[in-house]
Amino acid sequence: MKRRDLLKAASITAGAMAFQPLVTRADTVPSDATQAADVVVVGGGTAGTIAAIQAARAGAKTVLIEHGSQLGGTTTVGGVCFPGLFHVGGKQIISGIGWELVEKAVAIDGGKLPDFSKPPQAHWHHQVLVNPFLYSVLAEEACLEAGVSICYYEFPFSVEQSADGWLLESVGPGTRRRIACKQLIDCTGGADVAGMLGLERLREEETQPGSMLFKVGDAFHPGRERLQQVYVHGADSSNSATRTQATIAGRQTMLKHIRKGLARKRLVQMQPEAAFRESYRIRGETIVTHDDYVSGRRFDDAVCWAFYPVDLHTRSGVRPKPLAEGVLPCVPLRALVPKGSRNILVAGRSVSSDRLANSGLRVQATCMAMGQAAAVTAALAAKQKTTPLDVPFGDIARVLREHGAIVPAQKPHSSVTE
Repeated sequence: MKRRDLLKAASITAGAMAFQPLVTRADTVPSDATQAADVVVVGGGTAGTIAAIQAARAGAKTVLIEHGSQLGGTTTVGGVCFPGLFHVGGKQIISGIGWELVEKAVAIDGGKLPDFSKPPQAHWHHQVLVNPFLYSVLAEEACLEAGVSICYYEFPFSVEQSADGWLLESVGPGTRRRIACKQLIDCTGGADVAGMLGLERLREEETQPGSMLFKVGDAFHPGRERLQQVYVHGADSSNSATRTQATIAGRQTMLKHIRKGLARKRLVQMQPEAAFRESYRIRGETIVTHDDYVSGRRFDDAVCWAFYPVDLHTRSGVRPKPLAEGVLPCVPLRALVPKGSRNILVAGRSVSSDRLANSGLRVQATCMAMGQAAAVTAALAAKQKTTPLDVPFGDIARVLREHGAIVPAQKPHSSVTE
């Protein structure tokens, strides 16, 4: 090669490299190094993502541990990319950080929000279609902007109490990390951390079926349509072995479905794992019962609203039971606190509740609201050097409102009146 051509090639290569992200070899985190944090959120799913963002925005030094490679959980990895319900009767009942991300995802994607002023023919007509790929990177961006330290590919190996809170050890490929923190928020979906600590958890012998989401035929248009799904009976997210079984079973059921009736249509989308509906729930300082839920019982420490039909899936399918007109359930702070515990909260579908109440509480909008409420409480508890239930409720409500959340006692912003 002539010298002129060689210099030209080198120039092109250097220019191309200038636009490439710099990747360096990551050494194992030293096992004798302990990092400090105010709040550690375990699980970067629907509730955990919001919890991490909120804790950091509230001034807490926050670490988020997620065993996967992206945020969003059921909304993204699971493919249930139509969160709801944020509105009831034309009025918004859940706002805050979750709604902020949903609105932003729809706007950037050029999508369209439902007309919330019109009563829906079915409850799911008011769920919001979002692009799951876009949502995951927007959630990640919001975490980074807030100052959250994200630890992908890691999961808790051990948790023990310390004089100031907790000493948590997480592990991942080539990584062993120790974190000393003041408050823990368990957003694993199955109260995994609570279980590691020996705190009481509830579950039935048979769990609701999970779903494997996919599409055959024309290309999948994220943010514009829902995926197809098949049930995964016996789906259990309790541990890696049962998660493996559920995901394999879901893929095999999907494959049989394709071979049987859709042989001439191409598989164009398949989620990487099954979406789970049910696992362990905590026994909290209070348990939200089915009667509480369908009667709209007002708890004196309610941190957020909830609204969804009683939605129990069985082997024969599901027949949602809508709430009576005017009924609006809520979630008490005590349902996010494992009974007899200190310095730990749980948010998401493992909220303390009976099975029927949980079938309505487990949906995404409510899980987002629970994550935000748990994070405000944890951040304040860390700052005030106390435990969650000793934080003045007025402080919790005030900070939630400052960050755009709707608290049940609140009337502004067209929230539901008391």
